[in-house]
Amino acid sequence: MKVGVTLPQFRHEGDSAVAAGVRAEELGLDGVFVFDHLWPIGSPDRPIIAALPLLGALAAETDQLQIGTLVARVGLVPDEVLIDQLVGVSRLTGGRLIAGLGTGDHLSAQENLAYGVAYPPAAERRDSLERCGAALMSEGIPVWVGAGPRPAFLTREVAVRLGAAVNIWQEKGEPVLAPDPVVELTWAGPLRGGQSEIDSSLTRLSDAGATWVVCAWPDSLDAIAQAKDRLAA
Repeated sequence: MKVGVTLPQFRHEGDSAVAAGVRAEELGLDGVFVFDHLWPIGSPDRPIIAALPLLGALAAETDQLQIGTLVARVGLVPDEVLIDQLVGVSRLTGGRLIAGLGTGDHLSAQENLAYGVAYPPAAERRDSLERCGAALMSEGIPVWVGAGPRPAFLTREVAVRLGAAVNIWQEKGEPVLAPDPVVELTWAGPLRGGQSEIDSSLTRLSDAGATWVVCAWPDSLDAIAQAKDRLAA
């Protein structure tokens, strides 16, 4: 099972996020991921570093680390623009990009509406997700479909048709991985507690069938790296 983290992105400068990515590579983590929001959910007054420029910087400053979106939300830009952006980043990295894609939900809708960006019905957003996912996979880019912590069967069906991974974001930190007929299941969310608790969480997630675990920006990168090493031992 591979292990990564999301980066500290909710700030006015991006240097610390890039430095965190470099440090994650030095510690032997497998990947770093960025959110694709206009502001942190529920906090329109807080800053956030834009996803695509941050990925470009990470591409230049790392050599082996996989980098990705968790997730790029369809509809913020036209599908063709999103596809071109992610293909461009993939080429910059030499093929190290993972394209996490999502449709958004009621929590992210206000970001679109605040900037005059349309927020179509869910069925249209799923169509866009499938179209973008198919185009990216045709370029050899791995795609993860964000399906949320609860059964989101229509979105998971998109992943099944694409042959993509399902990524489940679970806020409570519990391994909730349904036995869907998908290629692989990945998990993202907080890993809290001391070293032993983090070790146990990774073990439970591995036993539950996760092929990747991406934890929210942790208190200690070293603790995540040590847990990863113990799991592999």
